[in-house]
This record gives sequence, structure tokens and C-alpha cells, in this order.
Amino acid sequence: MAHLYFVAAGVTLEPGASVTLEDEEARHAATVARLGVGEKILLGDGVGHIAHAEVSSITRHTVVLILESVDTVSRPTPPLWLVQALAKGDRDERAVEACTELGVDRIIPWQSARSIVQWSGDKLEKGVARWQRIARQASKQSLRAWVPEISPVATLKDLCGYARTHQVIVLEPGAQLPLGHFVSARSQPVLVVVGPEGGISPEERAALVAAGASEYSLGPNVMRTSTAGVAALAVLNNSVGRW
Repeated sequence: MAHLYFVAAGVTLEPGASVTLEDEEARHAATVARLGVGEKILLGDGVGHIAHAEVSSITRHTVVLILESVDTVSRPTPPLWLVQALAKGDRDERAVEACTELGVDRIIPWQSARSIVQWSGDKLEKGVARWQRIARQASKQSLRAWVPEISPVATLKDLCGYARTHQVIVLEPGAQLPLGHFVSARSQPVLVVVGPEGGISPEERAALVAAGASEYSLGPNVMRTSTAGVAALAVLNNSVGRW
């Protein structure tokens, strides 16, 4: 299996160039993957470029690579976004990881009415940074050219704003239409809204629908918040033609 590493922000990938991995990426390559001189790996910038590279030298703290070729990967359309309500334990983080593997393009943390976990003060910045690290690691594991963006924490007002201009899907077990019936009618992003363990409150559902969102179900069973977004993305990848 190929190894994928990401360069620091702002580094340009060009054939023939020499690139040095440092810090965490270098330590992982040298001590965990135990790469050797002459090995071939993949190197990405997280914004659509994947380079085929060869290790030219390696120490415990640096890995020098020579880029042989660079591929440009277009973003799939329509973009798929996940609105993930904050949840207890690591359930929301598990959703971030799995949905990244399934190709989600953006993840929006949502402080919903029934979220037991609350991000405030320092937790706001730390929580987003944590999700960014998880998405980056999952992108490496799944060999993704694009690392999904992690947005600031959204409020219900923010989501209603999206519903007026984007295709917003609210996952609701009691909805009349199954998600498999969804048809993407335009190129705007498709947002999947996943509630916390206690579900989306009636007031939140009403506000989102009034703003233009549509409710769909994933069948008769109630899924965990860590599972619902993953299942929805699998269905949507197929129905919108990304798979």
C-alpha cells in the first residue's frame, strides 16, 4: 500500500523539485513507516495535487524527497458537506474520521439545542483544531488529494442561512422520503445535517424546513450520530454520481 504525506501549507509541488518533510510528518515516515532511501511515496498539498516522489535521504527528523511527477485532481461535484452536531464521548470525532474517508468536502460543527457537549471559550478553537487533525490524518489514510475543510462552529441561524442558498438535507427517522430518492438539482453544495444523540429538536427541524431544507430518512431504524452521516454520504455519493 502506498504512503501519503502532506507538505506544509504554501509548499508548491513541481516535478523535479526537492521537498523536505519535517516535524510530525518526518517522524512518522522515519520511525513509524520506516521508509528507506529509494522508496516511492505519494506527497500531497491537501488542495488537489498529488506528487509521486522518491526518498533521497532520511534521518529521524527530516525526509528529503525528489518529486517525479505531479497529478492534479479536480474536486468532485456537487460538493458534499456534513453538518455534525457536537456529541458526547468521541462519537462526533468518529463521524469526522469516517466521513473524510468517504469523501466529504467540508465539515461544519453544530452546537445544537440537544448537544450535551458545549464548545465555548478556548474549547471553540481547540475543538475545531482537533477535528482538523482528525480530517488530515484520515485523508492520509484514504489517499485523498483534498483534505476537507473544517468550518467554525455553526448556530441554527447559520444553518438556516445555508438552507436558503444550498441543498440542505435534514436526516430525520420519521421523514416520509428515503434519502435514496434525493436528486441533486443544481451545482450548489449538498449539506447533510446530523443531530446529536438526542436528535434534532422539533423547533430546529421546523426552522430548517421553513428556510428551505428537506427532510429525508435512512430507513426505519434510528442510527447513532457517529453512523448517520457516514450512511448518508454513502447513499449520496451514489445518487449524485460521485461513485
